[in-house]
Amino acid sequence: MADKKDFYEVLGVAKGASAEDIKKAYRKLARQYHPDVNKEPDAEAKFKEVKEAYDVLSDDQRRARYDQFGHEDPSAGFGGGGGFSGDMGGFGDIFDMFFGGGGGRRDPNAPQRGNDLQYTMTIEFKEAVFGKETDITIPRTETCDTCHGNGAKPGTKPETCSVCRGTGQQEVAQNTPFGRIVNRRACNACGGRGKIIKERCPTCAGNGQVKKQRKIHVKIPAGVDDGSQLRISGEGEGGVRGGPAGDLYIVLRVKSHDFFEREGDDIYCEVPLTFAQAALGDELEVPTLTEKVKLKIPAGTQTGTYFRLKGKGVPKLRGYGQGDQHVKVTIVTPTNLSEGQKDLLREFASTVGESTHEQHQNIFERMKKAILGD
Repeated sequence: MADKKDFYEVLGVAKGASAEDIKKAYRKLARQYHPDVNKEPDAEAKFKEVKEAYDVLSDDQRRARYDQFGHEDPSAGFGGGGGFSGDMGGFGDIFDMFFGGGGGRRDPNAPQRGNDLQYTMTIEFKEAVFGKETDITIPRTETCDTCHGNGAKPGTKPETCSVCRGTGQQEVAQNTPFGRIVNRRACNACGGRGKIIKERCPTCAGNGQVKKQRKIHVKIPAGVDDGSQLRISGEGEGGVRGGPAGDLYIVLRVKSHDFFEREGDDIYCEVPLTFAQAALGDELEVPTLTEKVKLKIPAGTQTGTYFRLKGKGVPKLRGYGQGDQHVKVTIVTPTNLSEGQKDLLREFASTVGESTHEQHQNIFERMKKAILGD
């Protein structure tokens, strides 16, 4: 048991992941490690590990037990909790350890950690770049302030169940030729809690927890990207019977920008150039994330050329410094030229040895005659 990896870690998802996220993670890993596809020596073992994790986490009841007990779930294996005792020699003590007997018995009233929560937040492009602070409101369960989590009406307290004597389990014994078989199940009288609440708390109806809308202040660091996940410790579901609260995981979705595109810590953009600017060179004013800067365009620049603005990208989320901004220039062909402007271009084309439209027509005519004859 101690050598087993955490099932959430195996699938690479957060504890508060949705059923759909768990299914997606499983399908991806199953394809990666399937023995028919992956010929690595450990592929089959990893595939079985992923399959086992999915089998547990995709089942609501098994997942709830796993979240509470981990790999030490007392209801897992050996026929779902049955055990042997009596005339089985030393084996009786061993089975008792696994199925609630002796020193291995779990206290049904022990503190239990609350569940993790997941919240998806959409932010603007520049908010992801520079960070922000904001408040969000999430629904979650919290310990009832009226009864402080014990479920009993103020002035009263839960009483130990007289049927199971506080163990939360009932035993049904049967003698067989192989010895005495003892089956254990949740106590019918107290529902496995080990306590009976005669007068329930009017606020939580005996549950010990209530649903609330909680406002939480969130600090988003500079440099986060789409899909980044923030963990806020202790802001998940409230613990049970005095147990610690779970954690809140915030998944960020970043909107696109009209001008900038992002790849990692680098920023990309595209600016237009006229033919004259590209041919003769110029100095442009280019927007960056924080300001406008001068960009020198050398004479003879070709369309599609990239220029780098060092340190004008996104702040690095882990570490120091910033990425770069890459500016792509695109030459825009002029439209709606006047006859005078067309004449100037024709004159320019002839001076550099370029053929004009009329010259191309003459070439096509000569080709036509050569092929078809006069």
